[in-house]
Parts: sequence; C-alpha cells; structure tokens
Amino acid sequence: MLYYSRLRMLGVVGICLISALLCLPNFMKSPSSFLPWHQVHLGLDLRGGSYLLLQLDTKTLQHDRLQSLEGEVRQGLLTAHLGYRNIERDDAMASVLVTPRSDSEKDSDRKVLEGLTPSSPGELAVSEKNGQFIVSLTPEAIRSRAREAVSRSIEIVRRRIDSTGAIDPSIAREGEDRIVLELPGISDPQRIKTLLGTTARMTFHLVSPDPIHAGPGTTMLPLSEGRGELAVEDRIDVDGANLTDAAATMSEGQWVVELKFDNKGADDFARITTQNVGKPFAIVLDGRILTSPVINGPITAGQGIITGSFTARSASDLALLLRAGALPAPLTVVEQRSIGPSLGAASIHAGIISLIVGFVLVVLFMLLFYGRFGLYADVALFANLVMILAILSLFEATLTLPGMAGILLTLGMAVDANILINERIREEVRNGRKPLQALQAGFQRATSTIIDSNATAFLAHVMLFVFGTGAVRNFALTITIGIVTTLFTTLVLSRMLIVRWYAHKRPQELPV
Repeated sequence: MLYYSRLRMLGVVGICLISALLCLPNFMKSPSSFLPWHQVHLGLDLRGGSYLLLQLDTKTLQHDRLQSLEGEVRQGLLTAHLGYRNIERDDAMASVLVTPRSDSEKDSDRKVLEGLTPSSPGELAVSEKNGQFIVSLTPEAIRSRAREAVSRSIEIVRRRIDSTGAIDPSIAREGEDRIVLELPGISDPQRIKTLLGTTARMTFHLVSPDPIHAGPGTTMLPLSEGRGELAVEDRIDVDGANLTDAAATMSEGQWVVELKFDNKGADDFARITTQNVGKPFAIVLDGRILTSPVINGPITAGQGIITGSFTARSASDLALLLRAGALPAPLTVVEQRSIGPSLGAASIHAGIISLIVGFVLVVLFMLLFYGRFGLYADVALFANLVMILAILSLFEATLTLPGMAGILLTLGMAVDANILINERIREEVRNGRKPLQALQAGFQRATSTIIDSNATAFLAHVMLFVFGTGAVRNFALTITIGIVTTLFTTLVLSRMLIVRWYAHKRPQELPV
C-alpha cells in the first residue's frame, strides 16, 4: 500500500538526520560539544604506516612441551620406584623415548607412561618398538597447541602494542601460525619489533653449587651483556607466569623493575628464599640471566626487584613485557612493509576522486533516463552513502582502500535496485495502468526481487567477513553495511519521496 503516516515519515527523516550528524565529525578537525565524536579510522594503505607479518616458532613450542614431558616421565618413573636405562627426546618424531631397566619392569613402566596426565584430551600416545617405549605427541594435539598458542600470542601482542600508545593497530591471524600486524602512522616500527621479538618468559632458578660447570639437572646460561655464563638448576623454583604486576622505578639512584606475585608466586618465592638463605638466585629472561643476587633472608611479602644496568627506556620496556605476559613461543618477523604518508595521501585522493566521479556519473545517468524519479533515486543514493559513513563512524571502524571500493560497488548495487523499480513502473505504464496502480504494482513486483538478491549477497559477504582477513574483511564489511542501507533507502526513502510527490501533485501521467 502506498501510504506513509506522518509518524512514519518523521521516523525516516529522523534516521537520515541522525546519519548526517554522525558523519559530520569526519569532516571536522576538532571535537564539537553538540555532536557525538565518532570518526572513521583510516587504514594502513590510506594513512601510511607499517605492516608486519609475524610467524610463531612452532618448533620451539613443540620442543618446550617435549622437554616438559621428559621431566614428567622421569618424575613418574621415580615416584613409582622404577628405574630406566635411558630417557631421551626425539624432536623429529615429537616423542620421548624410554629404555626400560629390565624386561620384568616393562608392564609397570607402561602403566606409569599411560597414566601420565595430558595437557589436553588425546594429547599423548604410548607405543613400544625395539625394546623402547615411545611417548608421542599426537598430530592433532600439536596442531591444537599451535592454534591455541597463536590465539594467546594475539592477545599478548595486543597488550604489548596498546601499552606503547600505538593508535588503531590491527592484529589478526593469518593461516595456521602467522599473525598480521598493521600499525597506521608508525613508519619505523623498530621498537615494536624489539618488543615483539622478546618472548618475555621469566623464570627464577637456584644457581648450581658448581656455577662454572654444568652437571646433571643443570644448564649453563649466559649472563646479560656478555659477562660470561653460570650453571643454574633446570628446575623452575618461581614462574614468571605468577606475576601480577611489574613497574619501572628508581631505587638508590638507579633504575630497577619492581615485581608483584599472585598468591602461588608469593608462596613459592617465600619458600625458596626461606630455605636457601645465603645462596645465589638467578632471574632468567628468555634464556639469559638478568641478575643473580644472593638471598639475604626470607622474602614473604610477594614482592621483589630486578636490578641491573637499566636505562629508563629499558626498565620501562621490561616492565611492559612482564605485565603483558610471556609469549608461548618466539615470534619472528617474516615480512615488513612501510607505507609513507605521501603514498597514503595519494591513495586517499585517488579513492575520493573515484567515489566522486562514480557518484556524479550515476546521478547524471538516473536524471537522464528517469527524470523526476531519477532525481528521487539520486537523493536516496546520497542518503545511502551518508548512512554507510554514519555506521562506520558509529563503530569507529577502519576504512581501507578495498573498503572504499566496497562503498563504490554498493552504490552501483543501489542504482540497480532503483533501476529495477523504475523499469517495473514503466512496464506497468506501458500495459495501460493508471498512475496509482502502476506505482503500486511496480514497487510490489520489484520489492521481492530486490530483497531476494540482496539477502543472497548479504549472506555471501557475511561469510567473507567471518572467514576473511585484512583487506577482504574490510571490503566485506562495507558491502554488508551497504546492503542494509540500500534496502532502507531504496524500499523506504525513495518510495516515501515518490508517494509524497504523487499525493501532492496527483498527475495524470508518470514522468518515468
């Protein structure tokens, strides 16, 4: 039915006005007291900045789990009072090989190995070959562990980047073991690369009684700044995962990093410092000894400090890394690109020119072919563009060059819908229908076709947004929003304009 109540018309006009107000901040240099301050953020290709492709070291991830599994195997056999001839890791097979002490203990050994607690269901498989037991990580468990590690790494990278004050960073997974990082406005990401290249795994170990030679259960680790090596016990006495806070501060004229532990970390710290007064205690970060102070007395408050040759920046960066948490495995920069501000400005200029030219051509086409109805279609088209920008602004979305292409494509799709309506009305006029009947039949016959085609496109682009990455997601986002606004402006706004014109003029012939 071609009827619009006053309330319905006010609602449509109100939506258009609100959309216009939401768009205005994008064209203003400073916030206004009477406007909601939400702006569309420009992506890397428009604003300039740095692109980093990071790869997670899954081999280190697997090696660390095998090292942990080897310790669990040793501890399990010792707890069961069972000996063994040899236990060794095989990184290529993702396995721990156990040689039993005697054939009589094989059944007992198997029970212990099969009773090991996996970190996830189905992680471990136990088999026997050539007189050895093989405790293997299953392929699915390895893949699952890598996926979880990438997810954790994304969150840790996000916390580290946010702490640097970077504006509008984009962090997304790519493939099985890669992370895409886009930093608009940052042309030299050297500090970012340094922060991301540090795993920040902090552990606390007792120094071996013979600190110069490594024996069973100890490892030689380098001192920071190349000051030699110390033998430290492999056993982790306090884990940095139990840190709750870290802050850079001045103490006795030098920069230090203050640490605070959770309840478990505080208990472990109190126990180890109480039982080992007078012994050196190594603080290890990513396999390097930061400092090895002597324990002067029990520390039971759950706090400690790290001393060293820190500057204000290095102490601040270390505290930042510890607060953000340790990466599950090292990240390596496998690709880096920098886009200068001038290139970004050129992209913005080219994108705006393409939008203006495309919009003007469409406006002229509609006016030339459909007259007054073409003018109403042009008004709806302009409102469509405003609404797309308004929604992007409301959610402070990032707009990239593919996103601008998506907006231009959306305008083309909106024109198709208006052409379909006008051609349907023309067809009804040719069939001899009166103006009111032609309008009703034209809109009625076109509406179902427009909704069906846009619903199909909407679902397709939602899938692109869900499963795509980077530029594909931004392209899909703008088109998905554009489909919704197209349905509103085509089936509601343009229809309202035509209805109001017809109710006012009551023409004998339609100018279409």
